[in-house]
Amino acid sequence: MCAVFGILGEYTSSQAKAALARMAHRGPDFCGIVERERLFFAHNRLSIVDTGAQAHQPLRHQQVLLSFNGEIYNHQMLRKQLPYAFKTHSDAEVVLAAYLHYGVDFVHYLRGMFAIAIIEGDRLYLFRDRFGKKPLYYYRSNERFVFASEMKALTPFLKQVRMNTDALLSYLSFLAPVPPHTFYEGIEKLEAGCYAVYENAALRLERYYDLTCESNTCKSESVEALLGESIALRLQADVPVAGLLSGGIDSAMIAAVARDRLPEFTTFTLGYKEYSSYDEREYAAYTADFLGVNNCSVEISRADFMAAVPRVLESLDEPLNDPAAVPLFLLFQEIRRHGYKVVLSGEGSDEIFLGYRHYREYAEIESLTSLHNKNWIRKYFRAHFSMNREWEWYKRVFDNQLLFRTSGERFSDLQQNMLLRRNVKDNHSYRYLQPYRERFEASQYADDATRWYSYIDLKIFQGEHFLMKLDKVSMAHSIEARTPFLDHRLIEHLFTFDADARMGSQGTKNILQKFARNYLDDRILSRRKKGFSNPYMEYLMASEALSLITEVNRQSGLFHHDVLQTYLQKARRGRFKHHVWGLYVLSHWMQKNLL
Repeated sequence: MCAVFGILGEYTSSQAKAALARMAHRGPDFCGIVERERLFFAHNRLSIVDTGAQAHQPLRHQQVLLSFNGEIYNHQMLRKQLPYAFKTHSDAEVVLAAYLHYGVDFVHYLRGMFAIAIIEGDRLYLFRDRFGKKPLYYYRSNERFVFASEMKALTPFLKQVRMNTDALLSYLSFLAPVPPHTFYEGIEKLEAGCYAVYENAALRLERYYDLTCESNTCKSESVEALLGESIALRLQADVPVAGLLSGGIDSAMIAAVARDRLPEFTTFTLGYKEYSSYDEREYAAYTADFLGVNNCSVEISRADFMAAVPRVLESLDEPLNDPAAVPLFLLFQEIRRHGYKVVLSGEGSDEIFLGYRHYREYAEIESLTSLHNKNWIRKYFRAHFSMNREWEWYKRVFDNQLLFRTSGERFSDLQQNMLLRRNVKDNHSYRYLQPYRERFEASQYADDATRWYSYIDLKIFQGEHFLMKLDKVSMAHSIEARTPFLDHRLIEHLFTFDADARMGSQGTKNILQKFARNYLDDRILSRRKKGFSNPYMEYLMASEALSLITEVNRQSGLFHHDVLQTYLQKARRGRFKHHVWGLYVLSHWMQKNLL
């Protein structure tokens, strides 16, 4: 787990090294640099597998250079298959050997998470893993092409900071900018499952992976076996491994399987000093006691939360609407103090097992498309606007528009049109999802709405929101976060199951619940899903921090004042809280970068 960085074109050594140093937290164990005329190619290393100096990067073989961020969990198996004289035990060298043997097709053989930069002669390749666990950004100008694991290493090369309007609108819609957009005009991010080729001042983007196009290669294997294998693979490390533990089934399953392989497995749970209603420590303590794992409890206060906000938002680089980023940042900070470099986390379970309750709600609303006499209903919804997004859901059904636009959809198009001092047309947000929708409709699953829920949530809600947050706040403390539920072989297998099999007739996560009974008791399995909730709005109100939104809007004039005040007033009464957190994060970024 590390940072990749490079420049093709004009640069000064001092400027390049200063930009690289901005990502030192991602790889504090070693910094490797290759400098040539019109080429700066570098790597900050966090040593996880083969921690010796022989495995430092960039790695070189004749005219090929490699800088690799991530983990390849099947590297030991690949090592046996590749005709290469290995000098290390690292997975990075396996990546290099696989490229030398297979060319760009090497990426299909990798099982893991990665952002990979390869230089061969005058050609640069950039690869991002299948589901976007590792970020990769690039910036083009007439003088140079620059790439990096974080945007903070690219912003020094911008001539001027301008806000990308597409990033703003897609952020308001879906909690995070949709690729290739970032908030910095000129900086773009590589989409998951894609690679870029830069040669002779020209950039070409290619897609090497899409879930809807993959065949199920695991027909003879059970979901239980695939998940167990995925967890076991992610326990591989030459440094200590820990896990996150809430009171829910996802983290409990990871802990149960990990404990069978690491008898001294340790987990960490977060609690809140002033707000016990958000606390999961009691449930996590029960799960830890049941499983026989060592659980460490971490408590944060309002003062801790508010003091961490600027550091968290700096780590994220750009607005990301997830208030859980702050407590998670503080939790990883404590985990690092305990000496851990690797942590297992439960991201992705809800998306692959259809665990969100609103998936059922969407499926029920979707059935209304079969109504024959709905013209009067369409007219009613057009004439009676409501701020509640459920109004938008029904309106779409009766207007024959795409209903589900990720679990992270926040500001609807009409909400944005009322709030922003600019015209946002009805159905505008669909343009950011249209490429994904077209690929889905061209697949064998086009008629299954519930598979669309999983597909688009894995692409946007997970890849650009949850996983981006997880990468940034964990790596801020030099910790590698691994996500066993997001193993591509497991996901491809589950994607072949229809909605009835995944949802079941009662409850959620039907498939997971069935075999989880082999590991967990009824108290853990029957606990109502809570999510990683926290008292962020209570903290903002008590700290009088919401005034930032009004002040930034006074200076920028981005929003209609009266509509903005309506959102703020409703948030103080417990409604539209997530909307307002998104506006707070946006205001913080604007104040720092634009005003």
